[in-house]
Amino acid sequence: MKVYTLVGKSGTGKSYQAQNLCKERNIPGIIDDGLFIYENKVMAGISAKRQATKVGAVKTALFHTDEHRADVAESIKKTNPVKILVIGTSDEMVRRIVKRLELPEISETIYITDITTESERAIAHKQRHELGKHVIPAPAFQLKRQFSGYFMSPLQIFKEWNANKGTVAEKSVVRPTYSYLGDYRLSDKVYSDIIECVAAGLDGVDSILRVLSMTVSEGVELNVAVCMKYGFNMTEQAKMLQEQAAHQIEHMTAFNVTRFDVEVRSLK
Repeated sequence: MKVYTLVGKSGTGKSYQAQNLCKERNIPGIIDDGLFIYENKVMAGISAKRQATKVGAVKTALFHTDEHRADVAESIKKTNPVKILVIGTSDEMVRRIVKRLELPEISETIYITDITTESERAIAHKQRHELGKHVIPAPAFQLKRQFSGYFMSPLQIFKEWNANKGTVAEKSVVRPTYSYLGDYRLSDKVYSDIIECVAAGLDGVDSILRVLSMTVSEGVELNVAVCMKYGFNMTEQAKMLQEQAAHQIEHMTAFNVTRFDVEVRSLK
């Protein structure tokens, strides 16, 4: 296994540039902020960007806990990439990651200043420090559970076509938990409005009686009480409401819907 490292200060666009670099050097594996990504798939790890504090984020990026380290190290051994790119903010940081994961010696160190222009780094700095945007070089659907409610706009994906492999490489934009923008929750009224809009398009649903939500670590759980119209297949209509409303909530709020219960209270 040949080990490359990409080094640069925080907010200079390392994660954004990582896939371009990997494409140029034909590197299939990436170690970035606690995650092991192989061929655009998250194989193992915990994202540092999902930690509650910056100290916690740094520890996660350095694979501080034995369980996290062992999980990623084992996944790398099983996958056995011919090349891997380790991303870090300093030479010392990438050396510590390489040692912690028991990877071979570093073959080449690439600095972000060598592959980007000053203006590109200035744009990356603004995105990070003024807008709170962080890039993860992996598809959003694979990060969905770790980043429920923290995708930007509410879910912004950069897609790049790889002509050599005939695949699309995705970068996801997230707002970390430790961002100065803070945490947030949505009221039941928000969910209720979305669900009522979906229900209005279903012939068998008369009205939404109540919506209760519970925020959990991986997303949100919803319990919806409804009044159905007589003469329609209740099970079919409830399933359509469940699927369509859950889809709209995830699309509009970026929260991962882990559970959506429909309770039929009455017929009209």
